[in-house]
Amino acid sequence: MANQATSRRRFLRAGALLMGSSLTSTADSSAGQRAPGWAEAGSVKALVFDVFGTVVDWRSSVARQVNELAQRKGVAVDGARFADAWRAEYAPSMNRVRAGDLPWTRLDDLHRMVLDRLVKEYGLGALTDAELTSLNRAWHRLQPWPDVVNGLTKLKTRFIIAPLSNGNIALMTNLARYAKLPWDCILGAELVRHYKPDREVYESAASLLDLQRSEVMMVAAHLGDLRAAKALGLRTAFVVRPREFGPTRTPDLEPDSSVDVSARDFNDLARRLGA
Repeated sequence: MANQATSRRRFLRAGALLMGSSLTSTADSSAGQRAPGWAEAGSVKALVFDVFGTVVDWRSSVARQVNELAQRKGVAVDGARFADAWRAEYAPSMNRVRAGDLPWTRLDDLHRMVLDRLVKEYGLGALTDAELTSLNRAWHRLQPWPDVVNGLTKLKTRFIIAPLSNGNIALMTNLARYAKLPWDCILGAELVRHYKPDREVYESAASLLDLQRSEVMMVAAHLGDLRAAKALGLRTAFVVRPREFGPTRTPDLEPDSSVDVSARDFNDLARRLGA
């Protein structure tokens, strides 16, 4: 089926604009079965990606950097526990913006608000401002999952690819350079001053790329993200990341009715979408 789709599709590499006719692909789960709720993907021209957890391994990356800093400072800190505590404030911080308790605030600045409290709790209160600034930028230095760069490179041959993250533009740009992520452009929350799952973020993916919503596919390891995108007319792809939370929390492991295509990793997703 992928060969048939290839023969029907033309693309303009120079403009990074994919010209495609109908893309039809069997939506399989990671076990190779048809995913629930699958319908024909239609004329998908762009893939937009959740980043933290889906593209990059935030937990191990942040834990490693915390451990390295703690060792330099001669302080005993459990880096994984620190990373979990930092990430635990991710959604509550954004909810403060949604509720109006805070004006629009970039994710970098929300991260710093949490960090300033955590370093005191974990015995790192003696850090200099320069050290705090560098530690806050740990989120700019996250390792991609092993399949990501190769998989994105394949997908880029057929689709526009871009992050659709709650991370601010500087964060996403620096992360792309650090992790060698071959995005065509940077999309996301800061452009519309809303955080996912607010509808404005998903709608912006189509409007900023001058596409119909059905021509955009949201790729995520988190079903909540996909449900929000699906409700607004985007296509959806689920990629399982079983190690995102380490032993502390069970990730989403199986697709549900919000999922159009399900894949084991980005290479598998590329194969299923004919790239």
